[in-house]
Amino acid sequence: MPYIIQTNHLMKKIGGKEIVKDVSLHVKKGEIYGFLGMNGAGKTSIMKMITNLWKPTGGNIELFGEALTPKSYELLKRMGSIIEFPCFYERMTGRENLELHCEYMGYYSPGSVDHVLEMLDLAADAGRPVKGYSLGMKERLGIARAVLCRPELLILDEPTNGLDPAGMKQIRNLLKSLCQEYGITVMISSHILSEIESIADTVGIIHHGKMKEEISMRAVEEMNLAYIELSVADVKRAAFVLSDKCGFHNFKMIEDNIIRIYDKGATVQDLSRTLALHQVDIIAVGRKAETLEDYFLKMTTEEDERCGN
Repeated sequence: MPYIIQTNHLMKKIGGKEIVKDVSLHVKKGEIYGFLGMNGAGKTSIMKMITNLWKPTGGNIELFGEALTPKSYELLKRMGSIIEFPCFYERMTGRENLELHCEYMGYYSPGSVDHVLEMLDLAADAGRPVKGYSLGMKERLGIARAVLCRPELLILDEPTNGLDPAGMKQIRNLLKSLCQEYGITVMISSHILSEIESIADTVGIIHHGKMKEEISMRAVEEMNLAYIELSVADVKRAAFVLSDKCGFHNFKMIEDNIIRIYDKGATVQDLSRTLALHQVDIIAVGRKAETLEDYFLKMTTEEDERCGN
């Protein structure tokens, strides 16, 4: 089985508007797949189709090597998910909600409910009605429910919404543990790129409903993404000097006074000397390395610039 999840030319139209456009994605067994995109990019729509909540307008989906159909009940039993905000029976306790989930999933394992309550730091509040839970506690209860029946695949749509930094770190560690110790495959969406960067093996970048790229984090790290960031008083004059006097062409103006220079031959010392020689006032200069966020913004803003957005 090459992929746990595979979509082929997936499309979705709502009210005549195409919100998912020809998306083919590939999630390998045992990896954490980070699904990246701005709000409204189509992440949740695709996850709803993968979990059979929505039907595709076009294309198809394969789970565990089998085609997903409206009657793929056994395939869906192998999956845990949170899509958008988790819902519960508010007057029931946290423990009762989890026990009910085990009932309708047909999952009976002594101690499993206690285990996930401890794992998500909810044991002390397990006897309280869910209506009294904070937003962060409900998010953690949703994750507890998603992992309760030991799924082979986890689909998590923005699972750290409403969590404080400590809670976000706890979820990161939990997902790494589930993947490494239990071989659970995780697909997690987010618009917080730093969260994905710290845990993902592979990232898929979606923009305006289209898949821009799928790439391993190792490949991102191994790319020559080092650059020199230059802050100057006169960015237009600096750009002229870089092009005409230094012979550099691989640079980009990021803000009103910031330029990033990607040419391999560029050095901070030579740049500083040449710019000063041609009366360019330097505010700051230094060598940096691109993050996943930089890479994501480059992939998405280049298309927006081509389309005139």
